[in-house]
Amino acid sequence: MDLLRCMIPVVKTPKDYQAYRISPKDTNRLAIVFDPAIANASLTYCVEIFDIGGKTPPNRHQYATEMFFILKGEGRATCDGKTVDIKTGDSILVPPTSIHIIENTGQERLYALCIMVPNEDFAELIRSGTPVELDREDLAVLRGSAPVLC
Repeated sequence: MDLLRCMIPVVKTPKDYQAYRISPKDTNRLAIVFDPAIANASLTYCVEIFDIGGKTPPNRHQYATEMFFILKGEGRATCDGKTVDIKTGDSILVPPTSIHIIENTGQERLYALCIMVPNEDFAELIRSGTPVELDREDLAVLRGSAPVLC
């Protein structure tokens, strides 16, 4: 019996990402990279893009752990009333049931990789929003070719 299962890896580039604004007044956008339909696993992996001054509404997840890695920019993360400043290269782990907010406090957009496990209908929530385009700045950051400002 063959215990190994071979799966062809899925490769995507930033031009393949589908981006959405969950509700019209949101100041952040989410670009889905992988979700349960693609990954054949209960996870959502996206890039969250915050406009200057943008933030998530306070939110919580019953079962999911949410992880963020800051690709570019600076901001503030609040989890269950505890607040920390965040910047490029920082990571945040939000356990299930924690009420949390991520906000952009910088003078440019804030970009964060976001992974949620299990999915807990996160990908479906994102896709229920309004589709938006990634602009040149977004694509430059996602390709790793954006200028770094000191």
